[in-house]
Amino acid sequence: MMPPIRCPTCGKPLGQYWEEYKDRVKNGEDPKKVLDDLGIDRYCCRTTMLTTVDLMELVARFKK
Repeated sequence: MMPPIRCPTCGKPLGQYWEEYKDRVKNGEDPKKVLDDLGIDRYCCRTTMLTTVDLMELVARFKK
């Protein structure tokens, strides 16, 4: 699945936050704190960021 570009519910752009969110969570920070710091406060946007699984690296291995 690709990283979210926009929230499917409200349409708020989320793409600019994805890399920083992913890196900070991978480094061990609490996802709630990261979302609060990034200013993502709507529950629909938070759900989109929390439930997105980045499969691009996995899929890229199978490209010819």
